[in-house]
Amino acid sequence: MSKGPQIILGIDPGTVVMGYALISISGNNICLVTMDVLKLAAKKDIYERLQMIHTKVCELITKHKPDTFAIEAPFFGKNVQSMLKLGRAQGVAIAAAMHYSVSVTEYSPKKIKQSITGNGNADKEQVWKMLQRILQLQEKPQYFDATDALAVAICHHYQTSSPVGKVAAKGFNGWGDFIAKNEHRIKPK
Repeated sequence: MSKGPQIILGIDPGTVVMGYALISISGNNICLVTMDVLKLAAKKDIYERLQMIHTKVCELITKHKPDTFAIEAPFFGKNVQSMLKLGRAQGVAIAAAMHYSVSVTEYSPKKIKQSITGNGNADKEQVWKMLQRILQLQEKPQYFDATDALAVAICHHYQTSSPVGKVAAKGFNGWGDFIAKNEHRIKPK
């Protein structure tokens, strides 16, 4: 009996706008299930916003039953308070996924951009243009937070479905490292 398509939930954490996207993977086909944002009133108490993030992630997991959860790691900025708030938002989203026993993977913004566009320094518009090509999407979303979440989900798929990604996931730093640690597997010509 074959399992249905793999569902990946991608999150772009934020304390004012949180992006989320779900994709379905069946063979080599990537289909967008949903993509949107959770807008959090900046005037609300930070703890109320964190509760709203937790509730939304729980709702998404309950409704769509993702196999895996991928989230963008906070980048290091100059504003320490912003970093702390973003870290809290990320932690709450991760805790919700862990509550439902959904495996969690975190990706740096640079890794996500590299995975989608081939350029770790790509801007949000470049990432969106590549996502449009990958999924044949037409309508531009109102918030790039949603497309960032979609990029996180597709990045996770690319990282876990490619042979190099699988090798990296097992603790190897590329094929050279794999070969060095597995010389006994090499057959002479």
